[in-house]
Amino acid sequence: MSQQESSAFALSRRNLLIAAGVGGAALAGGSLLAACGSSGSASAGGSAGTVNWSNWPLYIDIDDTTGQMPTLQAFQEQTGIAVNYTDDINDNGEFYAKVRTQLEQGQPIDRDLVVLTNWMAGIWIGSGYAGKLDKANIPNVANLDPAYLDVSFDPGREYSLPWQSGFGAFGWNKAQLKDALGTDTLVSLDQLWDTKLKGRITVLSEMRDTMGIILAWLGHDPSNFTDAQYAEAIAVLAEKVSSGQIRQVAGNDYVASMESGDVIAVIGWSGDMFQLGADFGVGLPESGGMLWTDNMLIPVQASNKAGAEAVMNYYYDPVVAAKVAAYVQYVCPVVGAQAAMADVDASLVDNPWIFPTAEMLKKSYVFMTLTDEQDSAYQAAFQKAIGL
Repeated sequence: MSQQESSAFALSRRNLLIAAGVGGAALAGGSLLAACGSSGSASAGGSAGTVNWSNWPLYIDIDDTTGQMPTLQAFQEQTGIAVNYTDDINDNGEFYAKVRTQLEQGQPIDRDLVVLTNWMAGIWIGSGYAGKLDKANIPNVANLDPAYLDVSFDPGREYSLPWQSGFGAFGWNKAQLKDALGTDTLVSLDQLWDTKLKGRITVLSEMRDTMGIILAWLGHDPSNFTDAQYAEAIAVLAEKVSSGQIRQVAGNDYVASMESGDVIAVIGWSGDMFQLGADFGVGLPESGGMLWTDNMLIPVQASNKAGAEAVMNYYYDPVVAAKVAAYVQYVCPVVGAQAAMADVDASLVDNPWIFPTAEMLKKSYVFMTLTDEQDSAYQAAFQKAIGL
């Protein structure tokens, strides 16, 4: 399943963390917790009062001056539950590969809460790797937007709750795009494939986001396509990779390449662009973008299930949800957060990237649900196309 300031003379949010001396860690609740920029795993073990939480980078509110995570710090102060927060999920498949053996053997993965995109959440739930939620511990589940309730991979939300939703979209450096193409707006894959951008673009290693956008550009429906149509889209991707048009296929770490200026434009995640700052643009392709949801799950062997449920409940408070949404600027799944946003940041109350309009949703697709056989075949074709 995620705008830092980035002019030549300005510090980005991530650089501000480094300048503050926290780099890959942030202070929260009085203890040093892994946070933005970290690449290690969650702390092993965990006492009855500790929740080990793995999430994606740039996916929680951060105080740019201190590096603290205000909502998480407040949760710890209110509940007495410590949280080891680690942003070590860069790509669904990559993270799954790290913990799969333990999951298959019924062993703890030293995490009490993980955040996974719909399709991967479906794998965990279907394989028995996620614990059933005790809704009595999560009364704020009543604030879940009904649109998220009856999903195919978890009917009734017995094992998961949405963390944020977002869009697979275009992101770009406005000044660099203007220099290269004469425009500071990216609206079509035709522009992304312009040879003036050769070697300066990145696409996501999340197959569904990258392939969905290519399918839509070819005139196919990413929500309902054939094997032949997928093969046509794979051929496009393979040619752009082999020709060097695409510099890299990456997970959330593409953000660093945009910050450094090595990459001008991406198929990326909407919220990342807002955190990168005003020098960067974000937009849905005119042919359509992708809509996805990242979900909180509790591994079945979690050592602090009740604590993880307390975290879930806290972040489903509309005011807390609005504070997170104001920072990450992804789609908020909590009813009441839009009204609460009026007191958090009134300028974001009508922000369509947080509270999408019907027009935006019409320009977005949810990737087709795949059988296990389809997923294996499509992933294999994708990996081959990107040279893995």
